[in-house]
Amino acid sequence: MNGEDEKKRLGIEAEVEREIREGRKFSPTEAISRLAGPGAMKGASPVSRVQQAETEIGTWIRGHVTDPSGALQVLLHRQLKGSELLLDNLDRPLVALADHFRTVLASDYLLKELVREADVEWGRAMGDRPHFEREGSPAHPDDPYTVESVCNALGDALKQL
Repeated sequence: MNGEDEKKRLGIEAEVEREIREGRKFSPTEAISRLAGPGAMKGASPVSRVQQAETEIGTWIRGHVTDPSGALQVLLHRQLKGSELLLDNLDRPLVALADHFRTVLASDYLLKELVREADVEWGRAMGDRPHFEREGSPAHPDDPYTVESVCNALGDALKQL
């Protein structure tokens, strides 16, 4: 192809591009895209790897952790979002989740704290006073989160991982 044909082709392409741009509104997103240049996102996801891992964990928790009101699921997801454990396992977020479950189940203090926080989260969501479990007393019949129920939910979820 000679230089003249190339100039003609480039002129036609520029004219077509101009016509396309005239028919649409200019947005800040388009301005950023133009600044980045062609191919800036080629082969890359616009969602960061951290967000992808956090989303994968949240989706897995919602589908596999038994939770009557959803407060435990929200709390588990919140605990792992941005955690060092997750950041160390971005390519394997479910490994981070399993490690978190094991850590909580291995510590009476962490398990009781998780139950207490789930009760608080439940109380906030329901607009009701939470029922806290007391050592040596039977659990309140309306308490959706007891040490036993949370331990069972995490144990069952860990088996699925």
